[in-house]
Amino acid sequence: MRSARDVPTGRDEAAPEAFTAGSAAPARSSVHASSGKRLGSSRPRQEGPTDLRLVPPALAAWGTAALVLDASPGWVLGIVAGCLAAVGLLQPARRAGWASWSRASVAAVLLCVAAAAASAGLHGADLHRGPVPRLAREYATVTAEVELTSDPRLTRPKARGDHVAPTAVLIDADVRRVQEAGGATVVTRTPVLMIVDVGSAGRAADGGRAAAGGPVRSPWLGLLPSTRLRVGARLAPAMTGGDRVAAVLRVRGQAEPEVVGEPSAAQRLAGRLRAGLREATDGLPADARALLPGLVVGDTSRITPELEEAFKETDLTHTLAVSGANFTILLALLLGPPGLAQHVERRGLAPRLGVSLRATAVLGGVLSLGFVVVCRPDPSVLRAAACGAVALLALATGRRRSLIPALATAVLLLVLYDPWLARSYGFLLSVVATGALLTLAPRWSAGLRRRGVPPRLAEALAAAAAAQALCAPVVAVLSARVSLVAVPCNLIAEFAIAPATVLGFAALATAPMAMPVAKALAWCAHWPAEWIAEVARTGAALPGAGVDWPGSWAGAALLAAVTLVVLLVGRRLLGHPWWCGVCGLVLMLVVVQPPPLTRVVTGWPPPGWRLVMCDVGQGDAMVLAAGEGTGVVVDAGPDPQLVDHCLRSLGITRIPLVVLTHFHADHVAGLPGVLRGRAVGAIETTGYEEPADQAAFVRRLAAARRVPVTRAAAGQRRRTGELSWQVVWPPPSPPPTPAPGSHPQLLPAHPAPEGPNDASVAMLVRSAGLRLLLLGDLEPPAQRALARSPAADVLESVDVLKVAHHGSAYQDPGLIRRAAPRLALISCGADNTYGHPAPGTVAALRAGGAAVLRTDQDGSLAVVGGTGGGGELRVARD
Repeated sequence: MRSARDVPTGRDEAAPEAFTAGSAAPARSSVHASSGKRLGSSRPRQEGPTDLRLVPPALAAWGTAALVLDASPGWVLGIVAGCLAAVGLLQPARRAGWASWSRASVAAVLLCVAAAAASAGLHGADLHRGPVPRLAREYATVTAEVELTSDPRLTRPKARGDHVAPTAVLIDADVRRVQEAGGATVVTRTPVLMIVDVGSAGRAADGGRAAAGGPVRSPWLGLLPSTRLRVGARLAPAMTGGDRVAAVLRVRGQAEPEVVGEPSAAQRLAGRLRAGLREATDGLPADARALLPGLVVGDTSRITPELEEAFKETDLTHTLAVSGANFTILLALLLGPPGLAQHVERRGLAPRLGVSLRATAVLGGVLSLGFVVVCRPDPSVLRAAACGAVALLALATGRRRSLIPALATAVLLLVLYDPWLARSYGFLLSVVATGALLTLAPRWSAGLRRRGVPPRLAEALAAAAAAQALCAPVVAVLSARVSLVAVPCNLIAEFAIAPATVLGFAALATAPMAMPVAKALAWCAHWPAEWIAEVARTGAALPGAGVDWPGSWAGAALLAAVTLVVLLVGRRLLGHPWWCGVCGLVLMLVVVQPPPLTRVVTGWPPPGWRLVMCDVGQGDAMVLAAGEGTGVVVDAGPDPQLVDHCLRSLGITRIPLVVLTHFHADHVAGLPGVLRGRAVGAIETTGYEEPADQAAFVRRLAAARRVPVTRAAAGQRRRTGELSWQVVWPPPSPPPTPAPGSHPQLLPAHPAPEGPNDASVAMLVRSAGLRLLLLGDLEPPAQRALARSPAADVLESVDVLKVAHHGSAYQDPGLIRRAAPRLALISCGADNTYGHPAPGTVAALRAGGAAVLRTDQDGSLAVVGGTGGGGELRVARD
């Protein structure tokens, strides 16, 4: 019996050389249909050299568009005229002996430069045309009719000082009509960024996320692209230069959008499909509920900041941005595995259903269009669809080509259509990753197979390594960090991406017709989605998962040079298995960083440390040693990443108690980083639950992790190992959270707090003979009340004082004299705008005999010692 490879397959059985730019490199030799043979010949001639003729024109158009967008009309006209004149001069060059291919190549480059300059000039002029730019410079209040061009998206929660920035909805839009107060209505078409303030009014039980990390529900989030709205807003100049918006349209005080034009039928259909997928995933576990919409259609509205940070740390963010990988998976269902895309044989649904070759190309085109509409025309989506369209056109005409020309054609067409893509980092990463898969990956895969690596593993490893090598410099510019676990995490997650995507798309397609079936498919898809989330979290939790890197193009060039050196050295090491093993072991130790080895190499954490004040910027986060790998955490700082890094460096995996002294963002916003991958026994807080939104954020986060929340009050005593502590403030039995408009009080016998600072939890800690006084952010009224309280006697002559409120000028001299610390620690951020610590406070502490250390100058601080009573007291700096 002959194999399928030896059987003539007929006139409609030829396959394209490839069907998307994201496809993996084929393992077998590639073939082209000869121009002299009919389409579908079973033995076409072998492939010739890679056709690179379209690469220079595409790169020239890309560079020209990026540079010309900000150019004046005179420069644009000069570039276009100069290029056209140069093309005209090529005719005399023919008589000078230039080869015809050289003339054609130069002419193609010049014509593409001229076209890109003209297109970029016209698009750039949109930012200066019409009345909107002038009104923005005047900060005018206007009534505008806008047409949405993107999905609404929420701003990420960010701690600014002791509060969290208000939540806002961001929407890209075109202003179609604008009317200044008392003026006439002017018809225009100007791109703007619309910012809608929703604040605390939008918080609800589910939906998006509020400023403090809680959910938000707003009618603005349900709007679809192509919807027309009428808004009253204030115009302002664009926040950054070189952007594709002419102005910012700030909408305040408009709770609901005023719709004056419904979205298009295609967008309504896409919206129903996306909403159906969200409904189908509602009952899944948290990670799958968040990830599946992101994997399928790029809907990241449910991704928590903690999970997003894990994906960034492991360079898995591309799985949440719909790209060529998603399109490859879909077309693989239609055409078969990418490994056969360059061969005559076809697999997939189309040949099994008897669909002809050209009909398959038409179906693929329809699938491409639907893919763009449902997933939205983001840069990577457009690039993938354009590459797929070029390959499908080659399939339909029988002119099978290499993917390099397909990628170059896609880049050229997209840059001419939308020159702003030339400045898009997403587009750059998409093209660079695809180029790596088409150029480096096949060669590296072949080299690995020659050294005995199994073919499938060699292809996967080469693809992940090639994409990481070329994309890492660009990612470093964006994140100022280089991931050391990206390649293994991508390899491990790769096995789950395809089934999660296929099942997710199936749920998307069936949701409008049969929601129970969609829910069943989503339930099946949640297993691979959970696997991907677990890979991201595990990789991000490793102490050496990434290293900081200069976030500039100079840093990118340095990383590219380092990568080149590593590749050259690695190529030589492949022939020496023992050296490869040694290098692999060293890399594993760098990533895992076993605490004993880290302590020997870096000296951090120092042996016998009792207290560590983490450097978390303008905020507070401390760790009290409670045994090997165990610590009590007091406050979480403003940034989850910073406190998580500190805890990882200390080897903390178990936390019997987290004490949140009060609910200001610089003390609680980092709580997700404390909870990340650690066993937490309980959270203890103050009874004064203000600000209310951040108190609710803490309770939601604790409920999601099933961590009990208790209230601290003066007189409470606890112990774990050699560590014991006594709560000395606030007084016991605090009242319930005050009603809006009322003035909260802790106890009638004590002064009403002026705010959350005066309700901070203060603790006297004893650890191996040391006495530590932690004052939270207490202000002078509460400090004076504490000095007169029954606990005042135990506050005298402490070894270490955590200075209240980041060393602000508002301190009670009497409490400082009573405490008389030997060492005063101040947690504050470098160059903070509050002037912390106050010079007068530092001077008063030193005058009392205390050594003063601060995190903005000294970094993280570890207190070592255990004799107390004037014995040895040392401090180590990270």
